[in-house]
Formats: sequence, structure tokens, C-alpha cells
Amino acid sequence: MITTQIPAFLADLEARFNEAMISNDVARIAACTTEDWLLVTPEAGPVPRSRILEVVGSGRLTHATMTKLATHAAVVGDMAWVTGRGQNTGTFDGAPIQADEYITDVYRRVGDTWLCMLTHLTPAR
Repeated sequence: MITTQIPAFLADLEARFNEAMISNDVARIAACTTEDWLLVTPEAGPVPRSRILEVVGSGRLTHATMTKLATHAAVVGDMAWVTGRGQNTGTFDGAPIQADEYITDVYRRVGDTWLCMLTHLTPAR
């Protein structure tokens, strides 16, 4: 069932993921994602986890701020998703970047933890 009442554990996961991204620490980001995590962006389409971690690890991509206001969520067995509106700032290849977008994160329970397996970004108009 889709709900606008975001379960606390999903809100915590989203906060942890945001904090990992603004840390620009590859190990922290990796700890929030599955091995097969995919980031779908309007600019590049599907980008595998290995590529994102490589670009962050090299310093080519940094995040200074990242916020997300979750508005919808669902939990079905070992799968969950959260959709909301997010903003972030940072740099790419030394140039400032900022985004205002709708974000959907899909999580999968792996053992006793939940990891993000898909992040889909859509620009807010």
C-alpha cells in the first residue's frame, strides 16, 4: 500500500544516505547501497554503482548539501521505496552544480539491513 506516512526506518535510511553522499566518502556511500545499485539520471541515463563510486572517489563529483522531503512510500516484504523532492549542491569537474529534482529510492532488505538498489532522478520543473 502506498502511503504519505513515511515509516520511520525509511526516513532514517534516507537521512543516512544523504549524509553519506555529502561526506563524499566512497565507503560510506557503498555501505548504503547494494552491489548492483543503479543511479538513473536525466543527463547520463543508468549509471552503475562502480562508476558513481569511481567519480566520487576521484573528487570529480562532490556534494556539499543534500536534502530530501519524502512524500510517498511503500513497503512490501523485503522491498521498499521512497519518493520525494530533493535539492543538492556540489561540484562536477570543479564547476558548481545544483539540482532540484524528484527522487525515488528503492530499497531491498539484505539480512538485517536495508540497502538502496535503485535511485531514479527526475528534474523538478
